[in-house]
Amino acid sequence: MELNPLLVKELIHRCLLEDIGTGDITTNSLVPEGAVTTGIIYTKEAGIIAGMTVAQEVFKQWDPSISFEAKVKDGDKVEPRTVLAEVRGSARTILTAERLALNFLQRLSAIATKTAQLVELISMYPARIVDTRKTTPGLRFLEKYAVRVGGGHNHRFGLYDAVLIKDNHIKIAGGITQAINLARKNNPHTVKIEVEVEDLAGLEEALSANPDIIMLDNMEPSLMREAVEMVNGRAIIEASGGISEEDVVMVAKSGVDLISIGSLTHSVKALDISLDVEEIK
Repeated sequence: MELNPLLVKELIHRCLLEDIGTGDITTNSLVPEGAVTTGIIYTKEAGIIAGMTVAQEVFKQWDPSISFEAKVKDGDKVEPRTVLAEVRGSARTILTAERLALNFLQRLSAIATKTAQLVELISMYPARIVDTRKTTPGLRFLEKYAVRVGGGHNHRFGLYDAVLIKDNHIKIAGGITQAINLARKNNPHTVKIEVEVEDLAGLEEALSANPDIIMLDNMEPSLMREAVEMVNGRAIIEASGGISEEDVVMVAKSGVDLISIGSLTHSVKALDISLDVEEIK
């Protein structure tokens, strides 16, 4: 559960350029060049923290002389008013880098927190909570990392690492069987093939073509139970389509192996995290 430091550095570099441009004209106008201070990063609500090394990289990349002392680590459960880190050094640097560092912490911690809540809800069942490709462009590797921090699992990372045949693919290929056969013919044996089905007739056809994974799309939990019985261990079964906290337990009870939830990444509310500075010296 580690982040590639090269990807983090490259992303932070681009984000700093976007935010700071030619310079922080507000901070540079108001704060003396040699002033130093301490910034306290803390939570205003409970949650699971993710993104500490990313926040640190924001400050350190802008100013290597900054001291960033983490008080918690990714995966820690925190209560309101928990101090996450103390940042010491140039007051200009701390004020300039503050928002970008908090943006990452707030979003990644929100994803980890939401994931942990769903994982806990179905903890008595073997099903896994997994993410989707419904991520913020450019931030996918961080958001999928946050899902893992929260105890969830990752679906395919992109379009290149697994075959996922959906309704439009099936329509163009001429049917479920044709789509699966074409995917198998045109990809290495190491690539898993998943197909989406919407009803039991589609499931029966899919089973005849032996995919590795079958996605039950927008099925009711009662129908999912029938599907699980039909599959009888011949493929991994994934449930998908608008699954929320209200119905995730019923979905898990159906016996599916995976529950994919796009809202883990596409619509979480940021965890409330702030930074307060002490008086400058």
